[in-house]
Amino acid sequence: MTLPALSQDFSAAFAADVRAGLTRRPQKELPSKYLYDEVGSSLFEAITTLPEYGVTRAEERLLTQHAVDIVAQLPAGVTVAELGSGSGRKTRRILEALCRKRPTAYCPIEISRTALQLCRRELGDIERISIVGYERDYLAGLAEVSKRRAENEQLLVLFLGSTIGNFARLAATRFLRDIRAMLKPGDALLLGTDLVKPVDTLLAAYDDPIGVTAAFDLNLLARINRELGGDFPLDAFEHVARFNADARSVEMHLRATRHVTAHVRAADLTVTMAPGETIWTESSHKYLADEVPAIAGDAGFTCRRQWIECEWGFAESLLVVS
Repeated sequence: MTLPALSQDFSAAFAADVRAGLTRRPQKELPSKYLYDEVGSSLFEAITTLPEYGVTRAEERLLTQHAVDIVAQLPAGVTVAELGSGSGRKTRRILEALCRKRPTAYCPIEISRTALQLCRRELGDIERISIVGYERDYLAGLAEVSKRRAENEQLLVLFLGSTIGNFARLAATRFLRDIRAMLKPGDALLLGTDLVKPVDTLLAAYDDPIGVTAAFDLNLLARINRELGGDFPLDAFEHVARFNADARSVEMHLRATRHVTAHVRAADLTVTMAPGETIWTESSHKYLADEVPAIAGDAGFTCRRQWIECEWGFAESLLVVS
């Protein structure tokens, strides 16, 4: 059975975040979550199929190979809440393994309504699954799922795709602590992390030669124009990927190629940018496999098992609440 998504108006928050980010000094920035509107979600799905972007395929290989083993580590009868489900394609193997044991409720949590619709189409054919989508920020959605569960019901939270890499290190630990605060003993978190690899490989993954990632990045300004009454000249910006060695992260920026003056009516904002000035739109931090258990411990979890894909370099870690 497929249930309707719960909707929420993000316009005011979007405008406030745009104003805060584009007035920040010395580096302008925008939250990466706003990359994922209808156009952005579709572009990201295209990115996951590019030969240069190995993250999604590596995780799919891991989950295909180890889904039964992962499910065997869990208590019988869990409700699954996924933070940032995307299309749900990578989640299929876990859900199929769970549904073979008993009927399973799956709660994708997404800021993008398009992603929730893709998720239902992708996973709705699994036997004995019920899907209810939450159009929410991660923590607001998880709070609602946790509040609605039965008293004796266990929760499995999925945070896949190395989305944790969008957070700086300390912020990632704080975010995991926030998740832990909503969980009970016996609950678990399956965490996907992209691992450190050669810089050339990383940069190619975030700046592909045919320009799909560039279109994905530039769509953030186009979204501001569409939804907030902006007038950013898209032809005055180019996509740039940089590697920050100190943070072990790839940064995506939109760089002005000429002097820009733009207005965002809903944010009551005028933005000026000099040639070469950038807007920082996303970071993707890379991990060492053996540092994940320590981070989990700092957040109040125990790392029960870890599975590593070596061809690309990706880890899946099962963190439990004891």
